[in-house]
Formats: sequence, structure tokens, C-alpha cells
Amino acid sequence: MATRSTQTVKSKTKAKTLRTSVSFPRDLYDTLERIAQEKKVSLAWIVRDAAEKYVMDQWPLFADSESGRSRSA
Repeated sequence: MATRSTQTVKSKTKAKTLRTSVSFPRDLYDTLERIAQEKKVSLAWIVRDAAEKYVMDQWPLFADSESGRSRSA
């Protein structure tokens, strides 16, 4: 279950990213960690990638306009 604590990453310009805290069941966390190790990326990258794919599946037009990426990206 995701927690609702979110903070803005500070910069001189408008923040482009936000930081949040998410809680996972142990078995899901272990699986995500294993996938990250296999792909040689961070667990955060895996979660961001999964979130982007989820948004694209739920709202394809919104995802394209918000991310600036097409579904094939």
C-alpha cells in the first residue's frame, strides 16, 4: 500500500520530480529487487517504469501528453 507522504525535490527552477514513500509486501519487494539486479538498474527505476506503464495502460492519451513519450518509447 502506498503512503501519502510526498515531498518536492528542491531546485532553482520548478521541480520536475517528486519524492514519495511506498510500502510493499515482502515478497513483492524481493521480486522487484531481483528484477532490478537482473536488469542492472535501481529498484526505483523499476518502480518508475512500472508506474509509467500502468498509466499508459489506464490512460494512453494522458500518458503520451504528460510524459512526452509515445507508447513505443
